Amino acid sequence: MPAKRPFYHASRVNEDIARELMYILKEVKDPRVSKAFVSVTKTETSSDLKYCKVYYSTMSGDDKEVKTGLYSAIGFIRHELSTRLSLRNTPELTFIKDRGIQHGARISELLKDISTAENKDTAEDPEEKKE
Repeated sequence: MPAKRPFYHASRVNEDIARELMYILKEVKDPRVSKAFVSVTKTETSSDLKYCKVYYSTMSGDDKEVKTGLYSAIGFIRHELSTRLSLRNTPELTFIKDRGIQHGARISELLKDISTAENKDTAEDPEEKKE
């Protein structure tokens, strides 16, 4: 049984793939991808480096259309990755919408609403005591 590759190798490959994908996605000519301002938030490569999950976020555009655009350009993306990175095999890419940014924005909005509600409550309390 062959020895496992060290963990640092996989993490370095993840960083390299994420960095290169950021540049490659800017070159994709599909309007579903280029107009959506797609950014790679994280990549997870399997231990054998054959598969890679690419987590992405978008600034605009329909989620289904962006994902369709990414998969229609997957041949170009993998070809560019293979020329830019010196890997034995170019990993199969799977694109996953990263909802972390949206989730964080929603939590921030809820916390803001709570703080404004508390400020209103404290502003109303002194008025009730005066009467």
